[in-house]
Amino acid sequence: MLVPALSILRDPTAAAALLQPDRLRLLRELTEPDSASGLARRLQLPRQRVNYHLRELERQGLVELVAERKKGNCVERVVRASAQGYVVSPEALGSLGADPGRVADHKSAAYLAALAARVIRELGGLTERARREDKRLATFSLDTEITFASPADRAAFAEELTRAVAALVARYHTTHAPAGRRFRLIAGAYPAAASKEVTP
Repeated sequence: MLVPALSILRDPTAAAALLQPDRLRLLRELTEPDSASGLARRLQLPRQRVNYHLRELERQGLVELVAERKKGNCVERVVRASAQGYVVSPEALGSLGADPGRVADHKSAAYLAALAARVIRELGGLTERARREDKRLATFSLDTEITFASPADRAAFAEELTRAVAALVARYHTTHAPAGRRFRLIAGAYPAAASKEVTP
């Protein structure tokens, strides 16, 4: 079975389990299945300590059992990370989680970050429900970079994009489709981070 590309952690206990340094190390090593004894050898940690952390990670759904191997009188459990990457949803922070409704300046970085946090929170619930119902979640994404010659060009682009999106929404949005599904669309822009130098 393929390992999911991403797991969104909605529960604060799971988030706390993930962010413990030893457990982060173990998860980084578990892109390929391994046992507690194998991990202990590779990371030069006591096996009992590795076992303890693996049990906690498994209890929170961050690692999963792949196989059990009999070794003498013992059964060795082989586990792997339950996803290739993890994101902590703002709902794991309760009332401290980012909320665009609490950011007054809609042109600020804080508002854009809060919108992104809402995307994570909502996708966390939607993907969980889709998994329970064994359905694929319908989404689409756009990701690109633009170099503007001047702040005036950036402002003109924002105005033109707003008009174009408004026209598309007016054309396709309907309140008269009983079987229709409502989608949320957000658009934002921020300065692109400098590319990391590739080391040989």
